[in-house]
Amino acid sequence: MKAFQCTCGQPLFFHNDVCLGCGSAIAYDPTSRLLGPLAPLGDDTWSLVVDERDPRPAFRFCEHRVDAVGCNWLIPAEAQRTACVSCRMTRTIPSLSNPLNATRLEIIETSKRRVLYGLQVCGLPLVPKDESANGLAFDFLEELPGGPCVTTGHVEGLVTINVAEADADYRERNRTSFHEPYRTVIGHLRHEIGHHYWDELVRDTPWLQKFRDLFGSEEIDYPQALRTYYDNGPKLDWADHCISAYASSHPWEDWAESWAHYLHLRATLQTVDSFSLDTSKTPFRITPFTRDALYDESAPSAEPFLGWINAWVKLTTVLNETARSMGQPDVYPFVLSRTAVRKLHFVQCVVEAGGGRGIVPPPKLLATA
Repeated sequence: MKAFQCTCGQPLFFHNDVCLGCGSAIAYDPTSRLLGPLAPLGDDTWSLVVDERDPRPAFRFCEHRVDAVGCNWLIPAEAQRTACVSCRMTRTIPSLSNPLNATRLEIIETSKRRVLYGLQVCGLPLVPKDESANGLAFDFLEELPGGPCVTTGHVEGLVTINVAEADADYRERNRTSFHEPYRTVIGHLRHEIGHHYWDELVRDTPWLQKFRDLFGSEEIDYPQALRTYYDNGPKLDWADHCISAYASSHPWEDWAESWAHYLHLRATLQTVDSFSLDTSKTPFRITPFTRDALYDESAPSAEPFLGWINAWVKLTTVLNETARSMGQPDVYPFVLSRTAVRKLHFVQCVVEAGGGRGIVPPPKLLATA
C-alpha cells in the first residue's frame, strides 16, 4: 500500500472517503491506481485533484459509496455501469435485515478492495465474471439456521466467503479448532483467489508440468486428501516442504497457500517501503537465503526476489517482537524453509510469465545486512 496524501498535506489511507484535514471527498481511481481528493465538475461527475498541471478524466462515484459496502472507488464518467470493478465482482451479499451483516459486509468488502489493489500492483488484470467467463466473482453468504452449510472456497472463478469470517470470535474459534496459526479475511481472499489464478496461469499452460515437479500432481483425489488431512493431521515433515500445515494437504492447497504468502510478502514490504520504515540498522542479523534456494536461479527476478525474501525474514522478526510487546499474537507466525522459498519464487516466475510485473531490488531501507 502506498503512503497517499491529500493536497492539504493530510495523510490518506486506502479506505478513506473524506479527508480529515480539509473535508474533501476522497476516492480511488482503479485505472490509474491513484487515491486523492476530488473536485466537482458538475452533472454528478468529479475529477481527481492530483496535479493542476495534469488534468484528470471525469469520474462518477460507485453506486455503493453510501451503503453498507462503503465503496470509495470511482467509475469513468463515460462508462455505462453504475458499480465499480470491485463491486461488480460481488455477485451475492447476505441479507441486511440482520444488523450484523452490514458491519460484516463492510469489513469483507474493504478487505477485498485492498486485495484487488495488490493484484493490480502485481500487474494482474481485474476482470469481473460479468465481462468474461474466466473472470472473478464473489458470493458473501450467511449460514442460516436450518439452511445449507456455507463453506469458504473457490470453484471456477467464484470465491465464496462465509460472512461470519468477519467476526473475530468466529475466526478465533475456527483458528483454534483447525490448529491454525493465522486466520484473517484478507488471508482467506488471497488464498481463494490463488485457486483462480492457478486455473488462469498454470492449468493448460507449459507451467503445469513444472508445477507438478515442484508441488506434486493435482490429480491426487482432492476430497480424499482433505479428509485424510482433517482426520489424521498434517504430514510429520510438512514444515520442511510447505509454508503451512494446511499446504501439505494437497498440491492445490500448497499452491494457494504459497500464492497467499507471496501476496502477503509483496504487499507488506511495498507498504513498508512506501512509508520509509528503515530496518537497515536493525541489530538483528539473519542467515540469508542464497540463490540456490530459488526456483530458477537464472530468472530475471532471481536477485531482486532474493533481496525481498531476506528483507521479509528480517522485517517479520521485528514485527513479531513488536506484537509480543503489545501482548498480541505474532504478525507472521510462520517459518520459511528452503522449499517454501522455492515455491514462493515459482509463484513470482508464473506471475511474470503471465504478464504480471516483476519486482525491483529492495530499497536500502530494507537492507538485510
